[in-house]
Amino acid sequence: MQQPVLIVLHQEFSTPGRVGHVLKQRGFVLDVRRPRFGDPLPATLSGHAGAAIFGGPMSANDNDDYIRREIAWIGEVALREDRPFLGICLGAQMCALALGGRVFLHPQGRAEIGYYPIRPTAAGLAVVDPWPEQVYQWHREGFDLPSGAELLAEGDTFEVQAFRYGRGFALQFHPDVTHATMHRWTTRGHERLELPGARPRQTHFADREVYDYSARAWLSVFLDHWMAV
Repeated sequence: MQQPVLIVLHQEFSTPGRVGHVLKQRGFVLDVRRPRFGDPLPATLSGHAGAAIFGGPMSANDNDDYIRREIAWIGEVALREDRPFLGICLGAQMCALALGGRVFLHPQGRAEIGYYPIRPTAAGLAVVDPWPEQVYQWHREGFDLPSGAELLAEGDTFEVQAFRYGRGFALQFHPDVTHATMHRWTTRGHERLELPGARPRQTHFADREVYDYSARAWLSVFLDHWMAV
């Protein structure tokens, strides 16, 4: 029997979205925890096949206890034990901080909200080939490439879009987003659509028609590689 995959979420009604769907299709049980609401993180990942930390509207630079605990846990448990780890958006930024990197606002105050181009490196193509031409984003902070990490993909507004550190992967973009999630975010988080650089709401859905097929295919291959490394 396969071990469960630890899923860390940051809002009461958040889901692992498409990532969760793919993992369950592969036969994995999801162990969902929300440290923000008091759920503990395991002292070891020996009982899990891997761990994924997802996004949220908060910042990895916030001083909330649960954020500090998650960052420490990434470094002291997930990466130290060299277990499959995946950080998405906020989870990726936490991973960068755990590795001694920096998380920062864009110097011109720009955000990535919607679909934006992405360019895989040779190392990224060695993981998955091809990558989507554009990916879905929802953030206004980015991160440097931590020391010892391998750059997998880059972008224009925020240069570092994906990196690898051992068996840990960090993705600034959102392969987890479903059509329902996009509706929810663009409705409840509509004020972020006014940030400099954000795409108008209608383009999110129009671009999804163009780019979602390749993003879905990429995620399937990526998760198989992630669980196998």
